[in-house]
Amino acid sequence: MYFYKSKVSFVMTTEANNHKSTEMKAIKGKQEKTICVHEGEVTDTQFKGAVSPLFLSTSYPYEDVDEKRYPRYLNSPNPQNLARKVAALENAEDALMLSSGMAAISNTILTIMKPGEHIVLQNQLYGGTAHFITEELKALNIAFDFTDGLDVTDLERLIRPDTKAIYIETPSNPLLQIVDIAGVATFAQNNGLTSIIDNTFATPINQKPIDLGIDIVLHSATKYFGGHSDITAGAVAGKAATIERISNKAINLGGNLADFTAWLLERSMKTLSLRVHQQNQNAQQVADFLEGHQKIEKVNYPGLVSHPQHKLAKRQMKGFGGMMSFELKKDVNVQDFLSKLNLIKDSMSLAGVESTILLPSKTSHSLLTTEERQAQGISERLLRFSCGIEDADDLIEELENALHT
Repeated sequence: MYFYKSKVSFVMTTEANNHKSTEMKAIKGKQEKTICVHEGEVTDTQFKGAVSPLFLSTSYPYEDVDEKRYPRYLNSPNPQNLARKVAALENAEDALMLSSGMAAISNTILTIMKPGEHIVLQNQLYGGTAHFITEELKALNIAFDFTDGLDVTDLERLIRPDTKAIYIETPSNPLLQIVDIAGVATFAQNNGLTSIIDNTFATPINQKPIDLGIDIVLHSATKYFGGHSDITAGAVAGKAATIERISNKAINLGGNLADFTAWLLERSMKTLSLRVHQQNQNAQQVADFLEGHQKIEKVNYPGLVSHPQHKLAKRQMKGFGGMMSFELKKDVNVQDFLSKLNLIKDSMSLAGVESTILLPSKTSHSLLTTEERQAQGISERLLRFSCGIEDADDLIEELENALHT
């Protein structure tokens, strides 16, 4: 039998919460790079080491303690302190670390939504999110609709009396479409709806949705937060009361982040700002090169003036990110092109320090039908490219060689 008794077992006491709040206010006054390095550190009280100690225990005392800890209750030391870093970067009251991006997405939606209610989602989403919605919500009697477009008016047309939430992802995966975050947030507030955003592609370095009025921010921490293609994790940020509700749901459904993974992730996030800024620069240079190449049909990157939502992206983003997608012209053999790449790895994931490329039709969006992909504009010739931190000239040279026939 487990020893927890309702929420008091895994939520910090008033005294502990006040201490946590004071610490976060202090660090929020610092610059972003400083927050990346120092927020969420675990103090080594024994040896005073510069690196956070790792706590692997699954057994903690329950008498005379401020908080009864148990890893499945999402409150072991390393993940809990790491959540402070995410909250500080997103300007959120609180945050929660989970075992994957899909754990963050599913636990959040299942917390916010109840049977008999309705959620509206944009029509361009990560394939795993779309698959979760279409495969799981019907059985729970939760209704949903995907928009036809990405404007706020497209969301408005689908609102019903039983609608409770709006879900967006910007920039979108894999077409890098941009949604008006402030517009969606204002619409949600005016209609009593919860607004949710997947901020994975942008990261809080480039975009802070809570500052624009969004209620809940989600991340696949596997991507830019981890940054080295060696961990899987997820994060949720928002108001403290909302995070507590999601935490309660996750305790029942599972999805706690392993302590060692949290320790690795805290280490990785120390360089998040440096990595993202370099990836922003590389992506802009590569996108400029590809857009001018005769073998490329189209480039999707919000940093390009030709991008249909470039002005919107410029208004709500501090940087345009390291992600792009592009479509090869019909006279270029896709597999031949991929086979000529060396530095750029064909890979299922993204956002590592190394540049990677994939076909969404065979990977990230393979769970969608051909018709669903075509409706979203995802062709068999579309490639999603994640810029790493290599020298941009080397990446461009490799792409040029691969396109040469």
